[in-house]
Amino acid sequence: MYTVPMASAFLAVSVAMAQDTDVGKTTYQRYCAICHGADGTGDNRLTEYIGANVPNLTILAASNEGRFTMLDVIHVVDGRTALRGHGAPMPVYGALFDQESRSGSRYGDILYTRGKLFSIACYLEAIQQYLLSLGHENACGCIYSTVSRPISASLRRR
Repeated sequence: MYTVPMASAFLAVSVAMAQDTDVGKTTYQRYCAICHGADGTGDNRLTEYIGANVPNLTILAASNEGRFTMLDVIHVVDGRTALRGHGAPMPVYGALFDQESRSGSRYGDILYTRGKLFSIACYLEAIQQYLLSLGHENACGCIYSTVSRPISASLRRR
């Protein structure tokens, strides 16, 4: 009976939270920067001790024919799908965010987790060097190409 209004409230908060790249940056800094570096380039002193290849997260789009595939990035960060980031050493953040949520509702936990994952993915899209150099705007309100759309298609429309 209270599930629908509570889920709606969490959804509204999660969507608003995810659209703010400052929230994504803060979340990235808290969970990801220790390995991938504050700027996302993977150039971090800790990486030599990790024993795994830590990718440069600022060139994901450039490495994928100019496309930033939002869903793939979310799945890798989540870690509970078959898509795993640079092998197995990366933490399973989806499960961690589920545990971190204290909503008191399974739906609230899901929305909290999805908001965190989406905010990180939006921030990663915002720091794509290739897309930033083109100066386009996307659905997250950042200055780069539309999510998961080839750059050349974006340029032809303008």
